[in-house]
Amino acid sequence: MNRDHSREALPSAQRLADRAFDALERFLHIEAVSGIVLLVSAATALIWANSPAAASYAHLWHTPLTFGIGEHVVSHSLHFWINDGLMTVFFLVVGMEIRREIHAGALASLGQAVLPMVAALGGVAMPALVYLSVNGGEGLRQGWAVPTATDIAFAMGVLALLGKSIPGSVRVFLLALAIIDDIAAVLIIALFFSGGLDPAGFLVAGVGMALVLGFQQIGIGSAYAYVIPGALVWFGLLWSGAHPTLAGVILGLMTPVFPARSVESPIETATCAIKDFVERVQHGPADAHRLMQPVKRLRHAQRELLPPVVRVQMALHPWVAYAVMPLFALANAGVNLDGVDPGNGGSSSVALGIALALVVGKPLGIMLVSWILVRLGWCRLPEGMNWSWMWLIGCLAGIGFTMSIFIATLAFDDASLLSAAKLGVLLASGLAGAIGLVLGGILVLRARAAGSH
Repeated sequence: MNRDHSREALPSAQRLADRAFDALERFLHIEAVSGIVLLVSAATALIWANSPAAASYAHLWHTPLTFGIGEHVVSHSLHFWINDGLMTVFFLVVGMEIRREIHAGALASLGQAVLPMVAALGGVAMPALVYLSVNGGEGLRQGWAVPTATDIAFAMGVLALLGKSIPGSVRVFLLALAIIDDIAAVLIIALFFSGGLDPAGFLVAGVGMALVLGFQQIGIGSAYAYVIPGALVWFGLLWSGAHPTLAGVILGLMTPVFPARSVESPIETATCAIKDFVERVQHGPADAHRLMQPVKRLRHAQRELLPPVVRVQMALHPWVAYAVMPLFALANAGVNLDGVDPGNGGSSSVALGIALALVVGKPLGIMLVSWILVRLGWCRLPEGMNWSWMWLIGCLAGIGFTMSIFIATLAFDDASLLSAAKLGVLLASGLAGAIGLVLGGILVLRARAAGSH
């Protein structure tokens, strides 16, 4: 109430701006909104790539972008910088999400993690088997990994659209399953989609990781200080032949889950800094140099109130959700349908295999493995969940999108097969999302009806 009264004293334009920014901040943290933005980006890319301006779409992403000083120049296409550069930030957030869940989340204890872990493994193995059953031929089977991934943002966004009647255990289980799915996808990229490995690159990456650990040990808490060590890890992995986006996962897993060690707590530091500031103002002229010291201490305390893994993830989330992922979708979802030849058995087979694997294989693998383990008495369903909710989780896990398209770009060199793979991912993700919405809507109505009796 006091805050509202103080706001009334401000100019009307400033009050309006404050309210607009508050509303925007709340809006940007709604998971469903980021999913919609991602969907719009993919639709834009698809329409653009099949419009009369299709040539400009292809030309844009092949535009070279050069960085360098003097003779030391690095030049790659815009598509490379998005897929191998910006997506590192996406994987950094994924790594930090994994780190948080292992520390104090759904993966913190073996008892909590066993069922989502084996369900996720079933959701990786079954789609791969379904795909290989359709595409066992030479030049096609390397796409087996494309339907193994789940898009966390899209899946959680669709779940958010179903409202607050969804049991909390369903959301936690889907999040845990998607995170384990991401771990599997990262391992697949590292093991199967890295080129000939150069030890010199790993040495450079090791230097970057050592710098990160050293900075953490001496208590450097500013995220900006880790940009250069992080760049060394990225460049080292690129040099080594491993996929450079793995640098994001590595750095995410290395991000501390506790604030930096200090003599006094951040709250005590903030309290003392405010008192010091007030005393300096009251006992002398308002000299900026005299006031800077308590202000610096206050900033330090503010930074250390949250663990680095939480603070950095919260800071990066809007950028990843509303810039990195939409840009990735815009650059990769533009499948020119003229390039997908239905008469080409390979292209149609790849698209069909991926679609079947995501829409049928994902939920079937998750359900089958979970049912067997629960039936054997080795695990039990979380409180508030039943097998109907598990089917919903399986359907939503079939939304591959970002991760699946990313793996497709690594799996296929042939342009027609890559286009077919992307088309299969887009169609399957849309269908899986629609099925999830319908099934979820039915389950929500049932839950509300049961609650009213």
